[in-house]
Amino acid sequence: MLCSKGRHDQEDILRQRRFKSLYTEVIHAGAPIDPVTEGISVPIYQSSTFPFRSAEHGAGLFTGAEKGFIYTRLGNPTIKALEDCVASLERGFAALATASGMAAISTVYMAYLDRNAHMIGPTAIYGASRTVIENEFSRYGVEADFVDASDIRNIEKRLRPNTRLIFIETPANPTLAVTDIRACARLAHERGLLLVADNTFCSPIVQRPIELGADIVVHSLTKFLNGHADVVGGIIVARTEETFNRLKSVLHPMGGTMDPHQAWLVLRGIKTLAVRMEKCQANALKLAMFLESHPKVRWVNYPGLESHLQHDLVKRQMDGFGAMICFGLKGGFEACKKMINSVKVCTLAVSLGGVESLIQHPASMTHSTVPKPEREEGGITDDLIRFSVGCEGFQDLRDDLEQALAQA
Repeated sequence: MLCSKGRHDQEDILRQRRFKSLYTEVIHAGAPIDPVTEGISVPIYQSSTFPFRSAEHGAGLFTGAEKGFIYTRLGNPTIKALEDCVASLERGFAALATASGMAAISTVYMAYLDRNAHMIGPTAIYGASRTVIENEFSRYGVEADFVDASDIRNIEKRLRPNTRLIFIETPANPTLAVTDIRACARLAHERGLLLVADNTFCSPIVQRPIELGADIVVHSLTKFLNGHADVVGGIIVARTEETFNRLKSVLHPMGGTMDPHQAWLVLRGIKTLAVRMEKCQANALKLAMFLESHPKVRWVNYPGLESHLQHDLVKRQMDGFGAMICFGLKGGFEACKKMINSVKVCTLAVSLGGVESLIQHPASMTHSTVPKPEREEGGITDDLIRFSVGCEGFQDLRDDLEQALAQA
């Protein structure tokens, strides 16, 4: 059996290794061999607390002079395996797993938005990412501007002396507008700011913002990384040790950390991430082309279509086109309701990124907390349907959309 030293050596090797293929890395990254049983699967360390070998050992753990675990809110072997895995996939220094995607985003906000600080974000953004700033952080003097981030000039115009963060979500939720990550990183770093990128819609298989200059990457682990609609979780990946330590100093005292069983489920989901993304992206491209040619569809936005306004940027910045589609119907809101009420293979539900295809209406569901003028400014119109394409057979999905559109 591996002794404790052997286990740490194994972790060091896995952290430093760069496989030639992400298909390999999703299976092996951050997965140390169990030191007790040598089991191939990371165990679930369902323990709230960990004993000390001595008073000196305990004191050393609290000062950081010793490496090890104290209390699961502060760290846990199963959670750490997940953090190491995602940090490796995203090419970051280290990661912090959180209780939800919004816990990850709120931790970033809390770490860097002091009283009277300012941030810039995209008008097309997940509803809660915006409303938590406008409704909660504003109570402490934090200000924000939300702009069309597909044009870097819009971000530059809103910079202020008290700006601390540029927050981007690319492709955007739910419009799939794309932001130039490299250009944003240059702009941020010229002004001494941090660039935060929400990479939930892509996963590291399709896009790795840290390689393009981002300082922090956040994910809702609930979505593509887990992929099975059975976990709520989030993660923050930091590019540098300094940034990681700042984020950790906020997350651990605030208590928004993940549960070890949830971490284990996400680790299991990540092992199939590459093959899931391959299948759902193949489905998405063909379905986007089908929708674009359908007589009842007014418009389609999908990064893989040449009609996408940032298609050339997509090809430079992403390693694929993702599995998210948005489209509008000629009959407007009433047609949208009839269509999504008629699906049989797809599921009418929020969330995204699972093996099952999900369809929903953002203006009345996920983004309903955003006032209508602000929604429409971000392109979140009443005729917009968001479609998360899953791993079902293409023909079954196409036939389902065809019959549902017939009802509209």
